[in-house]
Amino acid sequence: MIGTNIRECMHKGEAVEEYCRRIAQKKTATAWERYEGDREDIAAVIGADTVVFLNDHVIGQPEDPEDAMRILMMLRGKCHEVITGIAVLIACQERFIDFAVRSRIWMRNFSQKEIEDYVATGEPMDKAGAYAIQGRGRRLVRRYEGSYSNIVGLPVAELKQVLSGLIPLV
Repeated sequence: MIGTNIRECMHKGEAVEEYCRRIAQKKTATAWERYEGDREDIAAVIGADTVVFLNDHVIGQPEDPEDAMRILMMLRGKCHEVITGIAVLIACQERFIDFAVRSRIWMRNFSQKEIEDYVATGEPMDKAGAYAIQGRGRRLVRRYEGSYSNIVGLPVAELKQVLSGLIPLV
């Protein structure tokens, strides 16, 4: 895995799916540019960007514990979306395929104490939306629709389906 350090900023008027796909493409292209190994052995390069989306706003990672509490209070009792943009660079053709996957999550109407206890674990601090459905944060979720792996951060089944149509098995 190659770090890319892409500046993630939404353009004015840009749809959230477009934004996720654009950032995923930038990450993929940057990783390909920085790769120093033998490129002949590379079938594809994959980049992804996942955001939490509520009321037409992207919710990123919390800056500090107080911000995590603010984000969780905002999500409490509501439905939001997790959107992942994926870009696949087909190396032999030097072309991109990109797509986005959306999932919907309904949060419980959890108490202030539950939020405080959860934030105290430190788990929310590096998570968009300040929770991890695959960790202790699952207690905050009432239900979800769509791809579970998308909510975690990479829609594996959807990616596998796209890759199986693009890259011949050797």
